[in-house]
Amino acid sequence: MHDMQHSGFLWAYRVSDKGKTEPVSPDALSTALPEEGYLWVHLQSDIEDSEHLMQQLGLPQSVTDALLALETRPRALSMMEGALIYLRAVNKNPDADPEDMVSLRVWLKGNLLVTARRKDRRLESVAAIREQFDAQQAPACPRTLLIELVGNIADRIHDTVDDMDDMLVECETRDVLNKADRQTLAALRRQAATMRRFLAPQRDALEALQRLPGVLSQEQAFELREQSDRVTRYVEDLDLARERAIVLQDELRNRIADQQGVRMYVLSMVTAIFLPLSFLTGVFGMNVGGLPGTDSQDAFTLLMGAMGVLAVFMLIAMLWKRWL
Repeated sequence: MHDMQHSGFLWAYRVSDKGKTEPVSPDALSTALPEEGYLWVHLQSDIEDSEHLMQQLGLPQSVTDALLALETRPRALSMMEGALIYLRAVNKNPDADPEDMVSLRVWLKGNLLVTARRKDRRLESVAAIREQFDAQQAPACPRTLLIELVGNIADRIHDTVDDMDDMLVECETRDVLNKADRQTLAALRRQAATMRRFLAPQRDALEALQRLPGVLSQEQAFELREQSDRVTRYVEDLDLARERAIVLQDELRNRIADQQGVRMYVLSMVTAIFLPLSFLTGVFGMNVGGLPGTDSQDAFTLLMGAMGVLAVFMLIAMLWKRWL
């Protein structure tokens, strides 16, 4: 019995030429490839027996090594008469950051499609297609399946970019931005930069896939071009989102600087008013002989009155000069 808990095998489906789907067990992979129709196998690439499962499918060692690679960057290339594609998808797993994009490895050759992702990196876009297979609504061929998979990935990216736009609009419409908003803007900038890092090469990878000889029909290449254009728009939206976040952060810093400037100005004016008063209190507070008014009962009252008049005079002068 195959140990599913520690297995790199996730699922496999065989699709007949009439569109009927049936699940395939991991022990039957070596004989599962149909003469008519196609086979879709989904694996975990970082589990020990993943390489053995790929060997059961008859994959060349170079293809197996490419699918098992730990670090990938979106690209598409022709290899061993097939197509190897690396894609990135939004991480929708619980407690995951959307910008922590999940790598999906794809091998397409003839009537075989193999997809692989790392352990505990479930993809909603792939799971949605599996539901179609369970409902006996499988795509007609593996190339169409690949295009639908790319479309599902683009849909999740679209949702994430829309969420980022909504958060930016909410920040832009607020009169006062607080500390939480500052943290939100910083997170949005980081998320936009990280997602763009993978989406820009993914756009190039989809364009390269269209040009691979003998992989897609003209109609399929057109459909893939539509998905590539979508990714291009999302890259532009991420650039715009990052710029909007920068503008909001600059505006927030300017507001804070203005508030601090006003406070410092008020403190400076108050200091200017009390500076001569402090001078007088310092002079008359000296413990030396000869100070005027030491023998007069009215000296304190006269001094305080003079200081009050001086303070009022300086205040009026500042108002007249429009310093306050």
